Amino acid sequence: QVQLVESGGGLVQAGGSLRLACEASGSIYSVNDMDWYRQAPGKQRELVAGISSIGVSKYKDSVEGRFTISRDNAKNTAYLEMNSLKPEDTGVYYCYVDGLQHAAHGMRTGMRVWGNGTLVTVSS
Repeated sequence: QVQLVESGGGLVQAGGSLRLACEASGSIYSVNDMDWYRQAPGKQRELVAGISSIGVSKYKDSVEGRFTISRDNAKNTAYLEMNSLKPEDTGVYYCYVDGLQHAAHGMRTGMRVWGNGTLVTVSS
């Protein structure tokens, strides 16, 4: 089994910065995409940023230029550097990872895992 643990959330004033981390562990064979989603209270979960296995990144329009996603493949960890934070960035941030995991008899199966989320609160 594979687990994701997010960290780095907290309370910050508008204009401040936070750095989130998502570490995947367990029976991992390979990791494909690593994504960050967020969900504000009463709102739908939305994709904030994603990064492919070869380092190609994408961003929600409203965060582009302020957020940077990166990954350390040796550590199976994704990061989200968030700068110039705004109150509308407030929400629970979730990591999502897909790829392949080890299975019985040397086989591998698909891996699709969500973290439990970390709360980011940006005050005015």
